[in-house]
Amino acid sequence: MRQVPEKIIEYLVQFHGSRDWFECHEVLEEYWKERPEEVHGDTLVGLIQVAVGLYHERRGNRDGAVKMLRSSLSKLEPAALAELGLDGELLLTRISDRLRQLEGADGQKEGTSEFHDLDLPFADAELEARCRTMAAGRGWTWKRRSAMDDSELIHRHMRRDRSDVVQARQESLQRRRNRHK
Repeated sequence: MRQVPEKIIEYLVQFHGSRDWFECHEVLEEYWKERPEEVHGDTLVGLIQVAVGLYHERRGNRDGAVKMLRSSLSKLEPAALAELGLDGELLLTRISDRLRQLEGADGQKEGTSEFHDLDLPFADAELEARCRTMAAGRGWTWKRRSAMDDSELIHRHMRRDRSDVVQARQESLQRRRNRHK
């Protein structure tokens, strides 16, 4: 098994075990922010965006899902994903297919299409087995269907104190405005 950082493994376990994509995004975003020089920086951002895109889609926010998934395609490279134990070509195909489905749903009202989970394809069988074992140790069924009646899971962002994130975004926006004056 290749050397994959523990936070990335945690992301993969959460992604396929709990299906808590908000938590996936939190775990990987924290790791990425702590390592601004990370060689896989774009890949981490792309994986964060996949989790956020699925979180939006499951909540019925098709536009948010499309935006995040489209952006993830510009960050994810098959070779970099392979270094993290994932099948990059297959993942990019799955994201592209999902985008076509979402973009083809234009005639539908927000939140009316049935949600289907998207799995990250593993290229490293030992890594997948390790993640599966970790998920089972937490009582999670590997690659289970999302619980669409679990409002805690679906609306996770509304139940977290994200004041630090909101403040950081406001400060960043203010800095950009000041530069353009």
